[in-house]
Amino acid sequence: MNNKDFRKHAHKLVDWMADYLENKGSYPVSPDVQPGDIYQQIPKGAPELPESFDYIFQDFEQIIMPGMTHWQHPAFFGYFPANNSEPSILAEMLMSTLGAQCMSWLTSPAATELEEKVLEWLRDAKGLNSSWQGVIQDTASTATLCAILSARERASNFSINKDGFTGQEKYRIYSSSHVHSSVDKAMRIAGLGEANLVKVAVDKSHAMDLNSLSEAISADLMAGFTPLCVVSALGTTSSTAIDPVKEIGEICEEYELWHHIDAAYAGTALLLPECRWMLDNKVKADSYVFNPHKWMFTNFDCSVLYVKDAEYLVNTFSMTPEYLRTKQDEHVNNYRDWGIQLGRRFRALKLWFVLRSYGLEGIREKLRLHLSLSKKVANLVENHENLELLAPIPLNTICFRFVDKSLSEEKLNSLNAQWMHSVNATGKVFFTHTKLDGKYCIRWVIGQTDVSVNEIEMAWELLMEKLAELS
Repeated sequence: MNNKDFRKHAHKLVDWMADYLENKGSYPVSPDVQPGDIYQQIPKGAPELPESFDYIFQDFEQIIMPGMTHWQHPAFFGYFPANNSEPSILAEMLMSTLGAQCMSWLTSPAATELEEKVLEWLRDAKGLNSSWQGVIQDTASTATLCAILSARERASNFSINKDGFTGQEKYRIYSSSHVHSSVDKAMRIAGLGEANLVKVAVDKSHAMDLNSLSEAISADLMAGFTPLCVVSALGTTSSTAIDPVKEIGEICEEYELWHHIDAAYAGTALLLPECRWMLDNKVKADSYVFNPHKWMFTNFDCSVLYVKDAEYLVNTFSMTPEYLRTKQDEHVNNYRDWGIQLGRRFRALKLWFVLRSYGLEGIREKLRLHLSLSKKVANLVENHENLELLAPIPLNTICFRFVDKSLSEEKLNSLNAQWMHSVNATGKVFFTHTKLDGKYCIRWVIGQTDVSVNEIEMAWELLMEKLAELS
């Protein structure tokens, strides 16, 4: 493809992209396909000869698009959102065009310094501790692994990195029983073992119980274990429960443990002054992660990790063979030393575009709309005689189910699953579920970039229609 053809096709794609963004609500949220449907339409082998771009794009529209789940659909209410926005998409286009490798200051000075500045903007806009330093990772799973590895190396005085495990280490990490699965995976990768992740009981609001945490740490000390780290959740995945991070931080300080705060989704809410009750700048923590690619309208992937002391992070990951050394190393941040990856994308650019295009107040306006729509849904559920909420709603995740006292829990779980699947099968909306105290419930997450009251009302009418059919 020469530059002339590139220009022609790029214009065509931009028109298609603009049309998609304008009409994304007209697509089915999830596709009506079966496993293998897409695979069978793709040739067995790669083409030997070049194919025209028009032919390639035709297959994109006819084969790929019918098999896509549309995460940017305003009626996407499942999981947590993976939002984008027009300014973020434009930044992604520039990032791809530049093709920069942003592993160190020398390889892309502007990328390094923009990353440092926009993370200071975000830190201060969220009211976090002004001494924290940030780095962009790909996902919260990676950021949490980085935190756990740093905690491990701090505790071992970096000897595990150098010499490996001696076999005498008996490290323990603590989190609530509602911890995200990325922590379990990090235990495997860090060599600590899943069996040494202590899942602490939760209270009635599904937040970590402080007494249970203290008891678990004390029991482990008596048994000869070495408590290493507590992972607290500023918004669990199941119900967005908020752990008591202030008190957890005090317990960590008492026992000299690393305190990692997982705020992957809910952390964006700290841009709202009225949500600062969740975390103030005096909270004692060593690391904190949140994902702008979830609820801050920034394309996946973009996860921000803040650390109290960057020295532990850098000493855990820094490897500088001769071919990577530069004369600026002592005066700049080389972010390749702040995480697992050597190669790094220019993710700061899309954060910069989003922050400047919306402004903080524009982002806050959208967040407040989502919170108000969530209150509307909560009221609808509470006023329905056969529905119940199964968790508090500190933000914008509503966990609810159909209930009938004459039915067993097993039957209720089955009915609620049928209800959700029948709603999703229409393609008009998309919900996901969780189980709280063994009870199957629908999770309604209202955080998609362009969601409005229209989608809320449509979804509610559809839920009531399908519930009536089940009844």
